[in-house]
Amino acid sequence: MTMSDFTGLRAIVTGGASGLGLATATLLAERGCRVACLDLNPEVDAPLLGIRADVTDDASVRAAVAETVAAFGGLDILVNNAGIGAQGTVEDNDDDEWRHVFDVNVQGMVRASRTCLPHLRESPAAAIVNVCSIAATAGLPQRALYAATKGAILSMTLAMAADHVREGIRVNCVNPGTADTPWIGRLLAKAADPAAERAALEARQPTGRMVAPAEVAGAIAYLASPLSSATTGTSLAVDGGMQGLRMRK
Repeated sequence: MTMSDFTGLRAIVTGGASGLGLATATLLAERGCRVACLDLNPEVDAPLLGIRADVTDDASVRAAVAETVAAFGGLDILVNNAGIGAQGTVEDNDDDEWRHVFDVNVQGMVRASRTCLPHLRESPAAAIVNVCSIAATAGLPQRALYAATKGAILSMTLAMAADHVREGIRVNCVNPGTADTPWIGRLLAKAADPAAERAALEARQPTGRMVAPAEVAGAIAYLASPLSSATTGTSLAVDGGMQGLRMRK
């Protein structure tokens, strides 16, 4: 039996044409939601609606949200998923790289959220889900810049939840572990020994494997669903036990 808790609802997923975003958009649609995938390359299959948007460009975001609302007649859910990665210690990325990654990962969520909020206030089932990371709550090597953006997202999620709870808008985030996404695929391709690097990424999660995009999508759907109407200001780890478990070798 297919769940239909999203029937009649309308959602935007940023970065929705690949990876975690596409998995999320597909699951929401399967459960009855009308979904617009905002992406730089918005090629998606029906019933998903692909709309080009650049989260670093405020005018682009506003135009994409307006197009979505015109097509759907309103908006109930925003999934802030668009983001990019970065490698290195605090010494390794120059100022331009710091500005760029924050512009996409943090300010991109700001642009999408503030544009969607007027529409979400009109929904009886409004929810925002931000895609954060295990990097916000655990010290990972060679991820200083990336972790800084995700730490900002975690704090911003809590502040947004407090700001908008009395407006009937729930705000939560998911903290995935290392997920088997196209970005990780590109990272592995650059490694001196891709097979060894994949094995290392899998081994650092207690489950012994990377997180599947569908598993993150399931957590996002849980937080976005009207069935979770009492849940706000929460971060949900989807990390194979990486944050909470301390396994013996």
